[in-house]
Amino acid sequence: MISAGEYYNLKIARLADPGAYLDDGQEGILLPNRFVPPGAKTGDEIRVFIYHDSEDRLIATTQKPKGTVGDIVKLEAVSITPQGAFLDWGLMKDIFVPRSQQISIMRTHGTYLVKIYVDEKTGRVAATERFEQDLVNDNMDVKEMDEVQLTVLRRTDIGYLMIINNKYTGVLHFNEIYRSITAGDQFKGFIKKIYEDNKMDVVAGTPGYKRVEDETEKIIRLLQEHDGYLPYHDKSSPDDIYEFFGMSKKTFKMTIGALYKKRKIELVKTGIKLLEAGADS
Repeated sequence: MISAGEYYNLKIARLADPGAYLDDGQEGILLPNRFVPPGAKTGDEIRVFIYHDSEDRLIATTQKPKGTVGDIVKLEAVSITPQGAFLDWGLMKDIFVPRSQQISIMRTHGTYLVKIYVDEKTGRVAATERFEQDLVNDNMDVKEMDEVQLTVLRRTDIGYLMIINNKYTGVLHFNEIYRSITAGDQFKGFIKKIYEDNKMDVVAGTPGYKRVEDETEKIIRLLQEHDGYLPYHDKSSPDDIYEFFGMSKKTFKMTIGALYKKRKIELVKTGIKLLEAGADS
């Protein structure tokens, strides 16, 4: 059974004036003409997102929403009514946040962190700010050093409470933060520590030496773009390093150390120099 809020690969059952009707095992779901690929014909399979139109009918689109059911995303409010707020989630029809599902006083053009869900009574896709109670660190399918998707939930006394893979929570400590972040920001990270009570610490970026390997290419590219020399070294300030390289000083030192061992760079008093190709052969 096809339900709203998900992607499906569906075949064109028939073409008509309004568009293509996709095979759902029943009367068909309309994909309006504006979204039908040029040259599409009966039997072609199309990947579509399903949601409800303004007349409460299931409808298909090739547009990509900013989130699907279960996702936690930051969206902008485009209109406010006494019943609730409508947020832009990337489709022609905005997503609704009922008044009962709001924590903030939502205002037009404000941005809000919400979870996308299907309303049990109507079957329609909606959004809610009341989702923190759903983030429970039980039966976890992650382990230490696993790479994860992180979303900033809120600031705490020790750092930021982060949403992990839209399922769990963990703490990104202040000493692991090297740039300004706000609620709703999303980035890759990894599980640094899991405690006996299932609380977790997380870190932005990728773990261990894989993280260093990812950054080596960036430093080589930046050296090439600056005639083989950069005025940064182990005495440079952490702020200067982060502003230019987008990485912590610790990661910078690990990375230039790895490059030096591979004879890719030369360490000079005032910075780092790129060695000629073949110097490590």
